[in-house]
Amino acid sequence: MRLFRPIHVPHRPHLPAVRIRPVVDERIPAALATRPPSPSRAGRPVVRRVPPTQPRPADGADDVPRWMRTAGGWAWRILAIVGVVSLVVFATAKIQLVFVAVFLALVFTSVLRPFVNLLARTLPRPLSTAIAMFSAFLFLAGLIAYVVSSVASQWQSLAVQFGEGSGQILDFLERESQRLPFTITPEMVTGWIDTGRQWLVDHSGEVASNALSGVGSVVEVFTAIALAIFCSVFFLTRGEQMWTWFLNQLPSRSREQVHDAAGAGWYTFSGYARGTVIIAITDGMLAGLILAILGVPLAAPLAVLVFIGAFIPLVGAPIAMAIAMIVALAANGLLNAVLVGVGIALIGQFEGHILQPLVMGRQVSLHPVVVALAVTAGTLVAGILGAIIAVPLVAVIWAIYAKLRNLDPPLSAPPRSIRVIMGHEPAAG
Repeated sequence: MRLFRPIHVPHRPHLPAVRIRPVVDERIPAALATRPPSPSRAGRPVVRRVPPTQPRPADGADDVPRWMRTAGGWAWRILAIVGVVSLVVFATAKIQLVFVAVFLALVFTSVLRPFVNLLARTLPRPLSTAIAMFSAFLFLAGLIAYVVSSVASQWQSLAVQFGEGSGQILDFLERESQRLPFTITPEMVTGWIDTGRQWLVDHSGEVASNALSGVGSVVEVFTAIALAIFCSVFFLTRGEQMWTWFLNQLPSRSREQVHDAAGAGWYTFSGYARGTVIIAITDGMLAGLILAILGVPLAAPLAVLVFIGAFIPLVGAPIAMAIAMIVALAANGLLNAVLVGVGIALIGQFEGHILQPLVMGRQVSLHPVVVALAVTAGTLVAGILGAIIAVPLVAVIWAIYAKLRNLDPPLSAPPRSIRVIMGHEPAAG
């Protein structure tokens, strides 16, 4: 017995199909306005309407401009970077001896590595390292011995020449006192000498304490050099194994990126170190040749001073030139001093326009403004040491950044707004 009787619904093709679509309130999110249809008893979908609610406030509607939120985000990031850099500088200052030793070890390694690699083709690498280190030690010892012997042999005649030259300078100042904007008399010079002698007598205790601290500094210098030699031996002998061990401590996903960035930094640092040593040796040899031709006493020590000054960018060469000119002025007169200044200035031009582009190439491509700012900042932070290490550190940091960043397409010219500001607006038409 059937309880339900099927109902036949006739097909009516002339009636249009009806499509039911949900009604969404535009004031509320779509995810809350629509709900999945629930099946009815007849199997047909039923659309439910959600009652309208109060509109929610938009995100960031706190009356803060978007540019201010962006600037705030950049501000705290910059503060975080400055804090990390300050922490690194503070920690480095606390272990300055270790930092200097490692820096010198990297310099020794970069300079001697090509020679060690050449010897390692036929000899064991430890023996090649020992030969390279011993050769470098003989070169430095011979240079120091030559300077000391030249100073000892010329000391007596140099004292006489300095006395005569000082007298000539005082006579010239006394004769030309009417033409000069300032007046210097022998009585004034004598008063200055007496004042200096009295200052030494009054501050003898401070001078003695400074001398003792200087002895401690000499001990620290030799300690740093010994530690640098010890580290450079291992860097030259087992440098690749040490670097592989370091990479193994990193996650595998970042090893290749760290290796590429470190390779770019080492390429820049080694190129700078080797290029600076080659340029310094060339400058010292040329300066010694010019001073010897002009007959300036202490030509060898002054050439070594020029060699050392080449390691300090921008300021090292002018200081060495000024000292050489003073020696030439006191020993041989004004004309000789001028010739010495012209000769060392020509050496500087040869270095800047020919030698540096030829030796360093594109390994260290820093703008002169960046070099000047780096040297100034390094001098303010760590004195002469900071002036020496500032440029290679900045060059290495820039090389690593250039390796890791993603470059956008370069501009062929500044944008129009920048050209207008700089006063280079092109003519119409």
